[in-house]
Amino acid sequence: MIYINQVLQFIKDSLRIRIVEIEESYVYIVNIDANTSMPKKELYSSLVTDIEQKECLIIADPFARAIAEDELTKIQIQKRDTDWEIIQTYCLKHMNSLLKKNGREIKIKEIAEELNVTPTKVKKLLSRYWQRGMNKNAMLPDYANSGGRGKTKKLSNDKVGRPRKVTVNGEYRSGINITDEIRTQFEHAINKYYRKANNYSLKDVYHFVLRDFYSDRYKENGEIQYRIWESSRIPSYQQFYYWFKKLEDPKKDIQFRKSAKEYEIKHRPLLSNSKVETNGPGTRFQVDATIADIYLVSSFDVNRIIGRPVIYAIVDVYSRIITGIYVGLEGPSWLGAMMALDNMVADKVEFCKQYSIDITEEQWPIYHLPEIIIADRGEFEGYAVEGLINNLNIKIENTTAYRGDLKGIVERKFRTINGKVKQKAPGAIQKEYRERGDRDYRLDATLNLKEFTTLIITLILQHNHKIIDKYPMEKEMITDGIVPTPINLWNWGIQNRKGRLRTVDRDILRLNVLPRGRATISRVGIKFKNLLYGSKRGIEEQWYTKLKNKSISIVYDPRHLDKIYIPNDNGMDYETCILLEPSWQYKLDLLEDIVFQQQLRNELEEEERSKQVQLTINTDTMMDQIIKVAEQKKRKAQHQPTSKKEKLATIRNNKTIEKEANRAEEKFDLTSTVIEQPTEIIDFVSRIKLEEQSKKKSPSRLMEKLRRKRDEEFGKDE
Repeated sequence: MIYINQVLQFIKDSLRIRIVEIEESYVYIVNIDANTSMPKKELYSSLVTDIEQKECLIIADPFARAIAEDELTKIQIQKRDTDWEIIQTYCLKHMNSLLKKNGREIKIKEIAEELNVTPTKVKKLLSRYWQRGMNKNAMLPDYANSGGRGKTKKLSNDKVGRPRKVTVNGEYRSGINITDEIRTQFEHAINKYYRKANNYSLKDVYHFVLRDFYSDRYKENGEIQYRIWESSRIPSYQQFYYWFKKLEDPKKDIQFRKSAKEYEIKHRPLLSNSKVETNGPGTRFQVDATIADIYLVSSFDVNRIIGRPVIYAIVDVYSRIITGIYVGLEGPSWLGAMMALDNMVADKVEFCKQYSIDITEEQWPIYHLPEIIIADRGEFEGYAVEGLINNLNIKIENTTAYRGDLKGIVERKFRTINGKVKQKAPGAIQKEYRERGDRDYRLDATLNLKEFTTLIITLILQHNHKIIDKYPMEKEMITDGIVPTPINLWNWGIQNRKGRLRTVDRDILRLNVLPRGRATISRVGIKFKNLLYGSKRGIEEQWYTKLKNKSISIVYDPRHLDKIYIPNDNGMDYETCILLEPSWQYKLDLLEDIVFQQQLRNELEEEERSKQVQLTINTDTMMDQIIKVAEQKKRKAQHQPTSKKEKLATIRNNKTIEKEANRAEEKFDLTSTVIEQPTEIIDFVSRIKLEEQSKKKSPSRLMEKLRRKRDEEFGKDE
């Protein structure tokens, strides 16, 4: 299968080409390595044969890279935007002529004259546009030097018609004819009373007509009162209703009485369908988010309810097949949308395997980029989509506010999913308002996030093989015996309509769309979300010593935080950072679970801190009391040194005496229960008691003698 913007390389001469357009049985290619290259026409079947025979290989796009807008210089941005404006304004409208060889030179000269430049200049701009990916950033002066290390990033009188049947005293009353003046009165009342948010009924408006135009006014108790004329002088309600229907403007009535949104969503004519805007799979994808009608529990503790998850889904408009999903607690936000886009190009076999679901590629063969993404305002507005638009050349179409009906396919799928969830899953919201005595359905929550995601994948696999009611089938589909299931429509569309499908390396997509964050380099590693990571390059370049406390930009996947990535300046590759051992316990956890665990820890610590404030105050008070008693004791001491010198000179002897006293108090006496006998000191030579002698010796002299003997045994000198 060949896609627009695909890059191929021939084996024989290493010629690299890009597919710039597909037209029925032909393709247009350009040489991406030449200085200038104009499109050449080739047979589609011939190129497919070369690929099947391995004479031509599909390769990664060498110009597909992530380029951050704030890393470009003003000159680069100015040059790119100027050249891009030339392509958009002067070239794209003539693209059919520029693709074909015949008449191309004439058309280029016409464009050059219109721009007041040389034809060579126009050729160079067209070549760069075709060769480098046909997106805005293809017009940068030099891809290789984009960004740069070290640079600052930045509207007759008889009554006609049916006679009245109302009689008074047995007489018919003819009533009045409706003149232009009366019609004007009706129109005025309709605009003043009916087309207002008060939501007056048509009967109320008729009464206002009679009050304002067919009544006598008088005062009673100071208040104006109205007396309606006799029936022969007033228009009947049937007459008013008749002219109301003639003056009726349903669009205006609904917009004024309800809102313009109400009309657009529920009452506008449905004269077309979404498929009309597509010419095959991949032309338009619709993306939207909804909050699921179910409460989930934590994967750490099944008794903790964590609320309702968010589901993002991307649907191909042509086939109705679901091309990407995300189920989590993030959003609706850009983060959730990016997870769905990442899943859009993922291998669905591997994705399902993570949730213990085994499928074949034929059951979910979607891993492509669309030409256009239809989304809500919010997530797909602002700086976050620059990578999609500039690097991947995906057009973003945002619907107007509160117009979910403009994405009716994906909206309808959400209603189906929520309906299934309510039927089966515990913890689902069964009705909008609970009555007194009803059980709180939140208490029935049982599924955790991973289990609920598995349930959603199961429903999606069923949807992809389910018949679509009222699908606008084409005659060729019926001829080919196609049953309108999403998978059949997708496969048939690829074979017969080709569409605008493109592929991209998943790593390149991630560099462009996955969430970016800031990590800090420190001695303990690269810190992100309180998790620690290590990098081989970081060790080799001594980041943890040289760059400690430096903040760096990283790319991460909230579903698998065992790795984060540091994008390189060229936008082509990245440095992988691996989770370090202190954070291994979170290796298999989702970001939502990690954040929940950290929040739980913070709550426990915060609760304990309030107790520790009182503990700290009590400790300070006790310390002050101890110091105060000691100071009073010192002031009352009888012995006062005569001088500072005397006080300092005796520190060593004072310490010795204090230490010996402490030893006497601190010693272990294992025979404390035995009655102590008087100790006798005997001279080993004379066998005479030395009690009297010992009494005569000073304790301090004895201690000095023992100390000296100890020092001699251990070889210590004074």
